[in-house]
Amino acid sequence: RLGMRDEAQPRGQDLAALAKRQYGVVSIRQLKRLGYSKQSVSRATAEGRLHQLHHGVYAVGHTDLSLHSECLAGVLGGGPGALLSHYSAAWLLGLLRTSPVPVHVTGPVPRRHRSSIRQHRSRTLIDEDRGTEKGIPVTSVARTALDLAPHVRFQTLQRLLKRSEELEVFDLPAFESVLARNKGHRGARPLRRALATYRPPRFTRSGLEEYFLDLVERAGLPRPVSNYNVAGHELDVYWPDHRFAVELDVFETHGTRQSFEDDRLRDEDLTLAGIEVRRVTGHRLEREPERVIDRLAQLLARAAAGAR
Repeated sequence: RLGMRDEAQPRGQDLAALAKRQYGVVSIRQLKRLGYSKQSVSRATAEGRLHQLHHGVYAVGHTDLSLHSECLAGVLGGGPGALLSHYSAAWLLGLLRTSPVPVHVTGPVPRRHRSSIRQHRSRTLIDEDRGTEKGIPVTSVARTALDLAPHVRFQTLQRLLKRSEELEVFDLPAFESVLARNKGHRGARPLRRALATYRPPRFTRSGLEEYFLDLVERAGLPRPVSNYNVAGHELDVYWPDHRFAVELDVFETHGTRQSFEDDRLRDEDLTLAGIEVRRVTGHRLEREPERVIDRLAQLLARAAAGAR
């Protein structure tokens, strides 16, 4: 009991309920709203009923804290408007398995780093960038990706986006919005690059094939045939003399579960017929056409050598 004997019982019940909702941690502002004075908080701290974690943040009753407790304590210590962010937000949102400690917090007010809190400042946060996960204020998926983008490997950023798809929280307009509002952010460029795969392709299905064939011709490679039937399947692009084929994949036509299964069976049939198949996505062809054609030239040369 933190206050006077006749007031302690109801306040203690309110505090217990609050601590239960908040993983055992509370802020000094919340204690004051419950009616506790500065003196009663100091007395309870001295008696071991409250344990100070950060300036203005306390654990109630014990310091056996969970990771969720540490995350919320960091947010409460970050001041008004603070949000869990960066690695800590990615952990809480289930986007990465990285440890949330030290706790990363972003808020509008500059604060100095502490041993267990990494404080970030941002004046551009809007309601769209804010969310709540498991009762903890946290940056949105899109904002979390933006903040992490300059600090992680590109493959990790891609894995984060893939995980957001799996969790069904990927929202391309939200990513586009956060990029539009933060053009000078260090994470904008890598995030924009990572999102290229998720944007609608520039080419239609037929346009992609025309673009690919034009690249093949300009590179001086042997001219293939298009839409050629072999082994019971129609191939997008095929070199009969090399027994080598390229399938041009567009997600919109190959993105269903059944198509995924059918494509694997199709590739097996062609392999059994002695035909080597490589798949090229529309996004990859747009992103790195020179690299695609360079690799194609190497594969065709290898296939030609094997066919002799």
